[in-house]
Amino acid sequence: MTDERDHVTEPWPDERLLEGLLAEAHASVPYRLPGVVNRCARAMGLGSATTYLVDLQQQVLVPLDDQDAWLPVDDSSAGWAYRTVSVRVEEDQNELVVWVPLIDGAERLGVLGVRPGTMDAVRLRRCHLLAHALALVITSKRTYSDWFVSRTRTKNMHTHTEMLRAFLPPRSIGTTSVTSAGVLEPAYELGGDAFDHSLTRNILHAGILDSMGHNLASGLTTAVALACWRNARRSGADLPEMVGTVDQELARWLPEQFCTGVVCQLNTDTGVLRWCNCGHPAPLLIRDQRVVDKALERPPQPPMGLDSLLSTPGTARPVHEQTLEPGDRVLLYTDGVTEARRGSDEFGLGRFTDFIIRSATAGQRPAEILRLLMHDIRAHHHDELTDDATIVLIEWKPQTPFH
Repeated sequence: MTDERDHVTEPWPDERLLEGLLAEAHASVPYRLPGVVNRCARAMGLGSATTYLVDLQQQVLVPLDDQDAWLPVDDSSAGWAYRTVSVRVEEDQNELVVWVPLIDGAERLGVLGVRPGTMDAVRLRRCHLLAHALALVITSKRTYSDWFVSRTRTKNMHTHTEMLRAFLPPRSIGTTSVTSAGVLEPAYELGGDAFDHSLTRNILHAGILDSMGHNLASGLTTAVALACWRNARRSGADLPEMVGTVDQELARWLPEQFCTGVVCQLNTDTGVLRWCNCGHPAPLLIRDQRVVDKALERPPQPPMGLDSLLSTPGTARPVHEQTLEPGDRVLLYTDGVTEARRGSDEFGLGRFTDFIIRSATAGQRPAEILRLLMHDIRAHHHDELTDDATIVLIEWKPQTPFH
């Protein structure tokens, strides 16, 4: 009797090509990656290939090869593939070009431009295969290579902003049931704003921070708060203990500083949202294309890091709970978003929430909603924000029947 495994002795062609790409890419210095990808594309019968990464403010797609031109995110076929996370095919000077998004989980990295000559199902599958492998390689290498970072910057960054940027997570994380997206401006002159999100088993951790001031001290305050929060979270601490750790360490090491913030946890199975609000604007709940009035407002608590909080041992921050419904969105933001002004014209909470609701109704993903919203805020302020503007948008869409 013939064992079925006897027929699986030779690797399929795409497997050899993928093996070759990964082996060469892992052994190459980052700046040689464009050449590696191009050679692999030719070996797969895809003609030439060019890699583009999105810049820090998600306005342009920057090629890793200096010989290629930058492409606008909002006005190009490559940008359409990035914005919609979909393949786009076009003709460029009588040549077929296939734009494939580069994605790491929920994070959009850029696009891969392939010129295959002709297109069929096999070539399209190989385009996807090459893009998936390339995204993994880029994600791996950019953790230790400044080359990728410098390629995606369009100008120099302030020192305190560099410190905060080193602490920030990817712009988007998520699964099939939950997505968290964050964005903040001004990208190169941040003061004390930051956001964080992480997934552990079935819990999404997310939060937003806003330290007093707009200098190195405020950046340091936020960096310490993020480090305390993550350390407590990774040690299995619950919300009150996480915030208490921030209170203690800020009061100990930076007694003149404090920060406001919202720290929350979402159970992705049950939809139960738990949060602590420390002197910050209340989160917003968007349900059925409208803001649920005061759904997440609770009695105010003082900011983190105040000595007065440590004068009564044994006291803990109150934790609030709200059960979400499938499709709900939770919005965290700093006051720099709603208070952005152009003369006497304030951006305002109404315009802020209306933009998100309209974009979501139009089918935009959370990360794209925030990208467009932040560009609108910057335009409203003539691209000169006087305060940090930071937003986190959480979307809960369970894939199984919810009871």
